[in-house]
Amino acid sequence: MGLYGRSIKQDETRHKPHVKKGDTVRVLSGKDRGKQGRVLRVNATKGTAIVERVNFTKKHTKPNPGKNVQGGILERESPINVAKLQVVCPSCNEPARLGSHRNEEGEAQRFCRKCKADLGK
Repeated sequence: MGLYGRSIKQDETRHKPHVKKGDTVRVLSGKDRGKQGRVLRVNATKGTAIVERVNFTKKHTKPNPGKNVQGGILERESPINVAKLQVVCPSCNEPARLGSHRNEEGEAQRFCRKCKADLGK
């Protein structure tokens, strides 16, 4: 129970996303299928990520002289579901599935399943 008797929604079906900030990814489906870009931000609770130069939407803004904001129509990246993204391995330069194993210190390491190269944390 949350504040004032309201129950708190917790989605236990969410998993840890396989993409991380700074990864290069390829879009698997949708209007931007086949495009590659760098992950700028990941939202783990919603299961989405913002990818550079992918999934552009138009945003209409009013001018605000106080904040020195010019009005008009802006194009900006919007979030895309992480299930539609596949990480591109930096060593073999191909989209590949990721695996994970523990190193000597006990930390989880990601690796490419095609060429077995480590991708870091």
